[in-house]
Amino acid sequence: MPAVPARTVPRRPRARRTRHEAERGSVSIWLALGAFVMIVVVGMAVDLSGQVLAQQHARDVAQQAARVGAQQVVASEALSGRGISLDAGRARQAAGGFVGQAGLALGRPVVVAGDRVEVTTRDSYTPKFLGIIGIRSMPVSGEGEARAIRTLVVGGQPVER
Repeated sequence: MPAVPARTVPRRPRARRTRHEAERGSVSIWLALGAFVMIVVVGMAVDLSGQVLAQQHARDVAQQAARVGAQQVVASEALSGRGISLDAGRARQAAGGFVGQAGLALGRPVVVAGDRVEVTTRDSYTPKFLGIIGIRSMPVSGEGEARAIRTLVVGGQPVER
């Protein structure tokens, strides 16, 4: 018996994908990626600005606390004209109390040396946007120093002594 020729089925021509069809949907990916990057950039700007503001607040509180501490002079020495010396215990307590009332923490103990008071504060800023990428807290600190001086008014003008 002669071999039966196999029936040939015409192959279906393969559809050629045009360049336009191959790139279909790529704009959506770029748009989504671009939107995410913009959110992160705006979030960084907002949160870094917030950190700078918190840092300025920490410095302001430290400076004010140092001034409060420097006002704690030994009155008997100042009134008798022997000069100014600070009551170290009261200065530390007053400066630390001021920092506590402002809602911050002392970065290190208040330093009272002679007529100077040094205060270091610390706090943290909680980011609004950067939590998305895992940043939960940003530390800030501030330093302030004040000096107690005695002035004398001569001819209507204060003169430091």
